[in-house]
Amino acid sequence: MAFLGTEHPLRDTLDKEIRARPYIALDVPERISHIAMMTGEGGAEEEVSHLKKLCSHFDVPHPALGTNHFISDMGPFRLRWERHTEFSTYTFFRNEGCEEPFVHPVIEFVPKDWLKTMPGEVMNAVHLELESADTAERTSIELSRYFEGHTYVACEVSGGSALLWTDMRVHQDRFMRVLMRNIDMTSTQAGRTVQRVLEIETYRILALLGFPLAREASPRIKYVDESLAKIAKKMSDKNEVQTDGQLLDELSLLAAEIETISATNSYRFGATKAYYAIVQQRLQELREGRLQGLPTLSETIERRMAPAMKTCDHTSSRQHNLSQRVSRVASLLRARVEVELEKQNQEVLKTMNKRAELQLRLQETVEGLSVVAISYYLIGLLGYGTKGVKALGIPVNPDLVTGLAIPVVAFALWLALKKAKKALLKQEG
Repeated sequence: MAFLGTEHPLRDTLDKEIRARPYIALDVPERISHIAMMTGEGGAEEEVSHLKKLCSHFDVPHPALGTNHFISDMGPFRLRWERHTEFSTYTFFRNEGCEEPFVHPVIEFVPKDWLKTMPGEVMNAVHLELESADTAERTSIELSRYFEGHTYVACEVSGGSALLWTDMRVHQDRFMRVLMRNIDMTSTQAGRTVQRVLEIETYRILALLGFPLAREASPRIKYVDESLAKIAKKMSDKNEVQTDGQLLDELSLLAAEIETISATNSYRFGATKAYYAIVQQRLQELREGRLQGLPTLSETIERRMAPAMKTCDHTSSRQHNLSQRVSRVASLLRARVEVELEKQNQEVLKTMNKRAELQLRLQETVEGLSVVAISYYLIGLLGYGTKGVKALGIPVNPDLVTGLAIPVVAFALWLALKKAKKALLKQEG
């Protein structure tokens, strides 16, 4: 055994992915019922548990925990269960023909209590009858009866190896109906073709989930768009009395609204685009051919789905562009607010400078007065001292000494205060 070094932990998982959902070979005639359940991204464990109940009922092996694909022969029917990202499909097969299609579908062999308690919500349900080539050809009257008088579409599939009829409607039993006639398909080819047809019906419904959200979001997006235009107009109008702070508050509310819309719809619009791409791919793989006088499956689906998908794309684009516009206007408004704040700060600084100048002048005035006051007290003390000396008999003229001391004391005090102030400024610097 060759040693290849350390392998990536996901190698086996990725290798099995290409074989994860094999086609089931079908021996014509075959009767099929298909159900798609919307369960969300966290419903796998509950679905496996529910499958185990059905397996126990028919005494067959259970699916392994954590699996996302299960095939089993229950006896009266064969079951294929597939777990997808947000939905699961249950397909029931029974190898038998019938004279009257859709009268006794395979679903009748499945326990009713088990069907009623299936996890999730039914998104799509289809009865498909696959007839053999030797079945008597159906007249237009019979086909109309099978589809309860509704208009139906028809086409060749698999390059003419089979014929297909469907009215693409939900009937009274809440199932859609598809009738197929095998011409020369092999069992493997029949399995692939049937799976493609069922996937088209399932993904078609899932793709349309985004359409109601698009219609619901459209008036909200229009409101945000118009409100944003009003705010932009107010910003450019010099006579507008509303303050930038008020405009910024309004803009913040609009930004929150568009983000709420985007958070609600973005995932669904992305899924819609992916599902629609799968529908288009499966339609191409069918290799349809036209039957005279009847519309094909692909042109009917495209005619009905294309406008809805364009609406979803347009709505998604609108909310994305609107979000960017709100961000741009908010940036402009914030820049304007910052400029205004800068102007206010400059005015405050100018006011502070004026106050500092006034305080400096006042301080200098106080310093001058301080020199005078201190000089007055010092000279007074000097006068009292000279008078005391004179009283001792020493010949001193107090008035002369006091007069001569005034300029000397005043200058000395002024010089001392100046040096002290200079020392304090030096320490602060």
